[in-house]
Amino acid sequence: MTLLYTEIEEELRASVRALLADRCPPAAVIERVESEPADLDLWKTLAGEIGVAGLLIPEELGGAGAGPGEAGVVLEELGRAVAPVPFLTSAVLATRALLPTRDALLGELAEGRRTAALAVSFAASPYRPQRGSAVRAEGGRLSGTVTGVAGADAADVLLVPVDGELYAVEAAAAVVTAGPSLDLTRPVATVTFDRAEARHAGACDLAAVLRLGAALLASEQLGVAEWCLETTLGYVKERHQFARPVGSFQAIKHRLADLWLDVVRARAAARNAVADPSAVSVAVAQAWNAGVAVRVAEEALQLHGGIGMTWEHPVHLYLKRAKSSEIALGTPGDHRAALASLVGVPGPEGGEQ
Repeated sequence: MTLLYTEIEEELRASVRALLADRCPPAAVIERVESEPADLDLWKTLAGEIGVAGLLIPEELGGAGAGPGEAGVVLEELGRAVAPVPFLTSAVLATRALLPTRDALLGELAEGRRTAALAVSFAASPYRPQRGSAVRAEGGRLSGTVTGVAGADAADVLLVPVDGELYAVEAAAAVVTAGPSLDLTRPVATVTFDRAEARHAGACDLAAVLRLGAALLASEQLGVAEWCLETTLGYVKERHQFARPVGSFQAIKHRLADLWLDVVRARAAARNAVADPSAVSVAVAQAWNAGVAVRVAEEALQLHGGIGMTWEHPVHLYLKRAKSSEIALGTPGDHRAALASLVGVPGPEGGEQ
């Protein structure tokens, strides 16, 4: 196993980064974030021209037949741009849930003609997959509510796991109510079904779906941290105090050196999670990367001084994305507890000695 990027992954990165630099600069995200968070035009371009929507879908089903490594590279770039597109929610979570069924909807998702969302709370985890969900199936119809669903606002189809089975519901047949969200670039909603007509798609291993989602979320967190570190490095080289660049002060150098080491470790953890998305690798990546993204974003805001506190500077978008993703698909504490159990490390109290 290698954690290095392949030539294909680097080519994919270059294509995605170039498109985002042209169509999704931070200023554009700030301008639209409160009125129209999801940029569906950008999503159609990413899906149609670069093919990112079908990366995890086999070629025989209309996709690219790629793997988590390529999807992780896309998420790194989307994290660097805090791009308001439904890649994680549609091309990762919803697609992974649907893959075992080989449903015809996969071809439409791969082409970007339709967008799906997994009707599961974004606060659910591989260890508590049903958190926030109370839906029942009766006679081909669904009733109940799911809170904190990410991507529901931009979805054409909702994929709803109920008792180990997966159902497809047209978004128009459900009530999607926007809820408060710290991260305005990835809003969450409450989804309510009132005897909504549903199509049975097949079986669903929800814990496995959320585990892959958590593995790939670590790549997005890496992208957030990389942007914050690189932008802060550039700023402290230009900003002067006492006739010297702020970055020349030893205390600032030490802080940035520590952040650089954190990001290097986060890159290794993220790459390991996509190369081997086992329970242990995913728990390690999320236990580390979630905290690193928050820490680097907080330091970026502090080291930018007064300008960092303003709405006009994009650093607040990155801090909010980092904070919201810290509790998505399992908190660092959830993953540390799971990791301790997986590797046989006793807990601080009541464990075997």
